[in-house]
Amino acid sequence: QVHLVESGGGLVQSGGSLRLSCAASGRTFSNYAMGWFRQAPGKEREFVAAISWGGGSTYYADSVKGRFTISRDNAKNTVYLQMNSLKPEDTAVYYCAARRTAVAGTRGYDYWGQGTQVTVSS
Repeated sequence: QVHLVESGGGLVQSGGSLRLSCAASGRTFSNYAMGWFRQAPGKEREFVAAISWGGGSTYYADSVKGRFTISRDNAKNTVYLQMNSLKPEDTAVYYCAARRTAVAGTRGYDYWGQGTQVTVSS
């Protein structure tokens, strides 16, 4: 019962920053852990970051640690992914996801957004 819509993707130069947003709707939004995934052409979807329903616990893929920050504002029904020091290899479609558990995790997500394109130029 969660609908997710991503926004904020676009074209950015290497070393630059982007902030992705995920607007969520649903009665139980605050009880869902949230995550960000990405998929490059010809590659499988990969985990990027996750956050617990209360925002107190986060988890990141090794490839983005120290560069990306996931956060959420349950009052605004929104999850964010702040991406700094972007690299060309970060180019992908980024997806927001939700799962019916409060703890952050890398798998087992139940709902998915449509994705937003992030392109990082050299």
